[in-house]
Amino acid sequence: MYILKNALKCISRSKGRNILIGLIAFVIALSACLGLSIRQAAESAKEDTLEDMTITASISFDRQSVMSGMNTRPEEGGGGFDRSQFSSMMEEAGSLSLEDYETYAQADTVKDFYYTLTAYFDGSDDLEAVSTDSGTETDTSDSETAPENSGRGFAGGGGTAPGGRGGMTASGDFTVTGYSGENAMTAFLDGTASVSDGQVFDEGTSESVCIIPEELAIYNELEVGDVITLTNPSSETETYELTITGIYTSSETNDMSFSMFGGGQDPANSIYMSAAALQSILDDSESVSSTVTDEDTGMEYETAVTGMLSATYVFADPDDYYQFEEDVYTMGLDDSYTVSSTDISAYENSLTPLNTLSTMAGWFLVVILLIGGVILIVINVFNVRERKYEIGVLTAMGMKKGKVALQFMAEILFVTMIAVILGTAVGAVSSVPVTNTLLATQVESRQTQQEQIEGNFGRGGMQEEPPEQPVDQTPERKTAEEEVSLARISGGER
Repeated sequence: MYILKNALKCISRSKGRNILIGLIAFVIALSACLGLSIRQAAESAKEDTLEDMTITASISFDRQSVMSGMNTRPEEGGGGFDRSQFSSMMEEAGSLSLEDYETYAQADTVKDFYYTLTAYFDGSDDLEAVSTDSGTETDTSDSETAPENSGRGFAGGGGTAPGGRGGMTASGDFTVTGYSGENAMTAFLDGTASVSDGQVFDEGTSESVCIIPEELAIYNELEVGDVITLTNPSSETETYELTITGIYTSSETNDMSFSMFGGGQDPANSIYMSAAALQSILDDSESVSSTVTDEDTGMEYETAVTGMLSATYVFADPDDYYQFEEDVYTMGLDDSYTVSSTDISAYENSLTPLNTLSTMAGWFLVVILLIGGVILIVINVFNVRERKYEIGVLTAMGMKKGKVALQFMAEILFVTMIAVILGTAVGAVSSVPVTNTLLATQVESRQTQQEQIEGNFGRGGMQEEPPEQPVDQTPERKTAEEEVSLARISGGER
């Protein structure tokens, strides 16, 4: 007890020195609290980034690997590149069917699965393709040479659509894309495209309805509810009627329509519909198809319109994607196919600034602790030297050296504990409002993003004024949602 009383008296006698020690301890505690808060915020942001991040992947034919394996040089004892064998393999390259893709989608690591179906058609008298050409000779030549310009698509793991026979795929004036669901319409989800009039067709519908780009609607003076007619590029007598349910705008058509593409490759000539409806058209086309011999090349081809299938797998995190890369081959995927994702590199790049922020906060904390610790040690060393007389008197009175040291430690402990408590309190009070403000902004941003997505599909959202509500309803709902997130993060930081 004597040691504690004497320590308190010494603190009151050396106010200047103890205030300096307290300020240093206060700064250390405040900096440590802010540094830990920054690290916690960075980790929370990384988790939020991972939650908002969509890891997608596709299965595609690994043409480069196949060509490398077949490229045996004569000087190495091989027979050189076998072009006939390569052509034979390429004919089978896109043979993965929808059933195959759906089989791989049953993997436990797959969070979601969707696909698109693409086919090419020509227009009719009431539907002309948007073109920057001065005349119509190009369109005519495209129809006449369709078999020569045909080809199989491989982008995104594309394969021949169910119901199609593969082989030649005639190019047309219009690209018709069928979506398995709204999750496949990524352009409308990210805001690149949005419906300006009408609305998107019902998900999974088999009705012959579609949405068309605004440029195409203006070019042909079309409105929602009008019926357009598409024809088979290989058979002009084979026609299909589609009802327009919506007209959409897209930044892609504004940026890429002129001179860069032609015919069906022009984004202004892209027609969207349900994959089920497009598949029904392809089935009808196959049922009435016939074998035709091209007069110029002598090649035989089917007149049926065939589609190219592109399947996409969605994963919750990169670990699931890497596991899927291994599981898919055990499920029967041939080694000539590969699983690829463009989102992995984007995900890693998005974590770079967060990791940098967390690392800088950690080093800032270490530097503050080291500098503050060194300063405290130096101050206490000078303190001990200045109080040699006092130490000599205490030892002469019979106090052991251990108790003298304990008194000095008690003095420092009292001062630093008070400073640490104050610094921690100020740091907690300072960091929580900032974190809450950031989280509130994030919640509001997510709500706005969801409303924007609804507007892109033509279902109100950002396009329409919200109905009038009592003043106290909307704020209460928003505050409750914010409180759940803020309470969780704020509690973790404290």
